[in-house]
Amino acid sequence: MPLTLNTARTPLEIWLDAWILPWVPQDAWAQALVGVLALAGVVWLAGLLASRGLALALGRALRVLGRDDWSQAVARRGVYRHLGHAVSLLLIAANIRLLSIGSRIEASLERLIQAVALIYVFLALTRLLRAWQDVNMLRVQQGRGRPIKGYLEIAQLAVWALCLVLVVSVLLDQSPLLMISGLGALSAVLLLVFKDTLLSLVASTQMNTNDMLRIGDWIEMPQAGADGFVIDMALHTVKVQNWDKTVTTIPTYKLFSESYRNWRQMFESGGRRIKRTLRIDAESVRFLDDAEILALRRYRLLGDYLAAKQSALEDANQALREAAEIPANRRRLTNLGTFRAYALACLQRNPDIRQDMTMIVRMLEPDSQGIPVEVYCFSRLTAWVDYERVQGDLFDHLLAILPELSLRVYQAPSGHVFARLAGAAGGPRDAPAAPPPENGGAETPGD
Repeated sequence: MPLTLNTARTPLEIWLDAWILPWVPQDAWAQALVGVLALAGVVWLAGLLASRGLALALGRALRVLGRDDWSQAVARRGVYRHLGHAVSLLLIAANIRLLSIGSRIEASLERLIQAVALIYVFLALTRLLRAWQDVNMLRVQQGRGRPIKGYLEIAQLAVWALCLVLVVSVLLDQSPLLMISGLGALSAVLLLVFKDTLLSLVASTQMNTNDMLRIGDWIEMPQAGADGFVIDMALHTVKVQNWDKTVTTIPTYKLFSESYRNWRQMFESGGRRIKRTLRIDAESVRFLDDAEILALRRYRLLGDYLAAKQSALEDANQALREAAEIPANRRRLTNLGTFRAYALACLQRNPDIRQDMTMIVRMLEPDSQGIPVEVYCFSRLTAWVDYERVQGDLFDHLLAILPELSLRVYQAPSGHVFARLAGAAGGPRDAPAAPPPENGGAETPGD
């Protein structure tokens, strides 16, 4: 049975008729086998040339434009490979008539192959979007952009929705507009199904527009158990790596509808707040006599303060005249006020403390746990380890200087203190132990 060709002849059919047809066997099964093998070889070669050609041409064009990051990302994501598969499948669909297997089967196979080719085209588009995400993440890590992962995920959903409509329309041999118009009746169902997606989309848009959150930000959200750095921002979720190396996943819309603390501005300001209280024993607070003031003037941080303060106090006391003879009427220095001046001088001389930010040493309202003296300032170092070192060195020094000013830190008495006091008073600790009962400790009827 000779090979029959259709009336509408393609260039490939003409070439086959002129050069290959004389070598084709006359049996039908042999003709079909040769046709399949020949078509498979041509398709494989066309797909290889298409993928390699696209990789070479587009890669060189991107490098010429200075987009090496794009060239590497597109190649790594396999965009060229999927486009090559699409070209191969479209070539099969265009030459499916060479198999001579019947018009109905040919039409069905052609639509099926076209649908698969469309899927590969949309796969290439989604891989291109992922390449864009890789490039964006690289720029975010370099501090030159904002994350757009949420927008790209929405774009991927739109791409796959369009792909589904086109594939179904091709398989059913219907217009895509009919498929799209049918979705209008399902709008209420779609809104219900994609409720979280729509909420996350709005939240992600607002957060990116107002620059509320970035990858690398340290956030605190107690209601979600999150306290750490943001490591990933997707459309539906934001991942936070906590300080204990666990990861908390938070819905994106919750970060927009609920409150959380972002420490980014603290790092950008270049100062981290130190706010800590020392509780002074109220019984140790008293006036300083002249000998103590003279001894304290040897301290470099107190010399200028004491000289200026003593001069002001002498002027104020001279204005009192004979009333100054009563000690209660005179103005005098206290050890607590001198300590506050010393602590402030420590902050002003410390190179690790920001001098252009708020700096104060103040006394708060006394309570049953002593007199709170609060140190409020900002460290120049914001990294956690360095910040704790600066804070620790500062308060180590302040605690150690308290006895020099005859001050004590308030501390609740412990059991060891009570035992020591009881021993000093000759209490039960010094009493001899009672002898054991004669009956071995058993109760008698008369007890």
